[in-house]
Amino acid sequence: MLSPINTVTLSLREAEQLSPERLAGNPHVSEADKIGIASKHFEAILVRQFLTEAQKPLLSPKGQMSGATSEIYRDMMTNTLADQISKSGTLGLAKQFQAQFVTKPPVTTADAAKPVTQSK
Repeated sequence: MLSPINTVTLSLREAEQLSPERLAGNPHVSEADKIGIASKHFEAILVRQFLTEAQKPLLSPKGQMSGATSEIYRDMMTNTLADQISKSGTLGLAKQFQAQFVTKPPVTTADAAKPVTQSK
């Protein structure tokens, strides 16, 4: 007996939790959502790099924690902060990345030959 095909849809929140490899190959996530999620991930990577450099003078290893403990704490703090900044959308880098990745229809020669009219 054949079972009916289920159409599985993922919410945007569920799709954001997928690894980039699983997100790219998932047919249940729209291309626009994939681009948006990838843009947020890329923004978070950039923010992590900025924060790593910015926090070096703040968390010196001269404190009470050992070197390994300090590094683990610094990485956890940086990752959490970068993810939260990216999720908030306040930087706007993800929106700019998304706008760059959205495919636009190619301009045809017929479109290029049309005269540009100005409205008054």
